[in-house]
Amino acid sequence: MAQIGIHSRGLPGLPEAHAAIPVWNAENWFFEDFEIGDKIRSIRRTISEGESMAFNSLVMDHHPYVSDERFAEEEGVFGRRLVAGAFVFSLGLGLAATNCLNSFSYGYDRLRFIKPVFIGDTIYTIRENLSKVVHNETMGKLRVSYSVYKGEGELALYAEHLLTALYQDPSPFAAEAHAKMAEKEAARG
Repeated sequence: MAQIGIHSRGLPGLPEAHAAIPVWNAENWFFEDFEIGDKIRSIRRTISEGESMAFNSLVMDHHPYVSDERFAEEEGVFGRRLVAGAFVFSLGLGLAATNCLNSFSYGYDRLRFIKPVFIGDTIYTIRENLSKVVHNETMGKLRVSYSVYKGEGELALYAEHLLTALYQDPSPFAAEAHAKMAEKEAARG
């Protein structure tokens, strides 16, 4: 398993002694460091009404299920207010984000809202490395799952994050990368 929280990486303007200290939650992993099957679990986090409403206001999501207590209790399917799915998604990913300095988001697949999350629920995330393939001459592509649980292990949300990561040493991947790039070019015609 790739180690979390032990890497240092200098930044312009820092004294050398400070730059040598590992940066919290900012990893220096390369494509080669990601191992399929590795998992990490986040800390738990309770979602408050204030932050839920702040998120709703920021994104202009004022659906009655997330912003109207009376409607949610009297007419809603769940009998109480929901936390917006986009907020659960954001929190769930943020809880397990490692801020790897050599990887870049490529997109998301298979986002599913499996169970409702309510104000006051406590969530946590399990992240798992699912696959990795050569992408081009400088980086590979990874598929990572985020499973967001509420309470005592009830799956509430699932998503797969696609990301690219730089090769530490591109030479072992060069032939496959050149073949992939030629295949893509041929497909474009």
